[in-house]
Amino acid sequence: MIKRIVMNPRRDATGADISIVWFRQDLRLADNPALNAASERGIVIPAFIWSPDSEGDWPPGGASKWWLHHSLEELSKRLEKLGAKLILRGGNPLDELKSLVRETGAKAVFWNRRYEPFAIEQEKDVAKYFQGAGIESESFNSHLLFEPWEIENKSGKPFRVFTPFWKTCLAAAQRIQKPVPQPAKIVSPKEWPPSLSLSDLKLSPQRDWANGFARVWEPGEAGAGKNLKRFLRDSISGYEDSRNRPDQMGTSRLSPHLHFGEISPRQIWDAARQHKSASAKKFLAEIGWREFSHHLLFHFPETPTRPLSAQFEKFAWQKNAAWLKAWRRGRTGYPIVDAGMRELWATGWMHNRVRMVAASFLVKDLLQPWQEGARWFWDTLVDADLANNTLGWQWVAGCGADAAPFFRIFNPVLQGEKFDPDADYTRSWIPEIAALPDKWIHQPWNAPKDVLSKAGVELGRNYPEPVVSHAIAREVALERYARIKDS
Repeated sequence: MIKRIVMNPRRDATGADISIVWFRQDLRLADNPALNAASERGIVIPAFIWSPDSEGDWPPGGASKWWLHHSLEELSKRLEKLGAKLILRGGNPLDELKSLVRETGAKAVFWNRRYEPFAIEQEKDVAKYFQGAGIESESFNSHLLFEPWEIENKSGKPFRVFTPFWKTCLAAAQRIQKPVPQPAKIVSPKEWPPSLSLSDLKLSPQRDWANGFARVWEPGEAGAGKNLKRFLRDSISGYEDSRNRPDQMGTSRLSPHLHFGEISPRQIWDAARQHKSASAKKFLAEIGWREFSHHLLFHFPETPTRPLSAQFEKFAWQKNAAWLKAWRRGRTGYPIVDAGMRELWATGWMHNRVRMVAASFLVKDLLQPWQEGARWFWDTLVDADLANNTLGWQWVAGCGADAAPFFRIFNPVLQGEKFDPDADYTRSWIPEIAALPDKWIHQPWNAPKDVLSKAGVELGRNYPEPVVSHAIAREVALERYARIKDS
């Protein structure tokens, strides 16, 4: 468990206190407890340390780095409006924090907690050092409604099923603190320590694949606020139904803002709970799933690469580089899957319903290890989050907590017809088959030749034949599952 470490502050000869705020995945000014603590104490030096080598096996992927670049840019501008400056450093976090303390004479270091295994160890090292050095240090919860160790079952153990977990959270909802506004002012030092420029961090992708991101997203605290306002105004009342429709703007699209801490879950909780509808409760339950994912990662830190259900260690995957490449590029021949994968590449995001369909297809139709999908999503999603990504892939693969059973295998044709009934989503991402009638667009291989010809579709040339038969692939997957289910 991460423990808060608070020590008596030392003061310099003038009585002025300097505190360092170590920004991490909390890139906002409002409802930021570490920033508030430092602001109440005196002079504040905000700092961000780029340290991909300290992120274990999960340094930020390409899409995440694009988002981080723009989020830091926005945070820096917001701090400047308050007369402050964001100090950028690169290297080992503890080494850089020690340097900042020496350079500034800071008497305190504050930060908000993260919950990935490597981040927990990192924080322990930081806290231990400053405790020994006589520097006040304190960490805070800004990322979750509840700490992962605060919610437990009646036996005092972590939950592995969502519904009782969320019921326990709701029963403790009175403990959720109200969000607090940003500090009215930030007191700056007379001299700022040296800082790298944002371009020095080299976060922007070298290739042009991320050019479309800016047309879809506005990273930063302001963008997060706009998305929440838009969702509460236009979509929350119908969320229970529209959340499954990729052809509609029915979801909040707050996931990348939440991951980078541009908005806090407390802010979302406080705003959304004002709506008393069943749809609002459903939306808040999705915030609950995010809580659940961090609960699981904290208690089962091996799960990013290993199945929670040990029997799946023996599953006979069928690694196939060509199939994996076809899936990544949106060239499987199954339109709803391909539309999702192309949306992912173009925008850094994919609708959640389509994520489930695309993931099921990779794991159960193509029999590729779920870890391969998790790695691809990690690199291409702007909302790539280790806890959420792990929970999602293990859920689809049937090997995690509260997972869909392995024999629940999504039929990509039926999923497309049900959740993209007018094929607006599919047509927007697969223009080469856009002229097909609704009857055939989710299954072009079954369309009569004259229909294909009239629509300008040449299967195997301008749009691929299916890489596998879903019906046959389903039987193969179930047979392989049968080999391990009683083990």
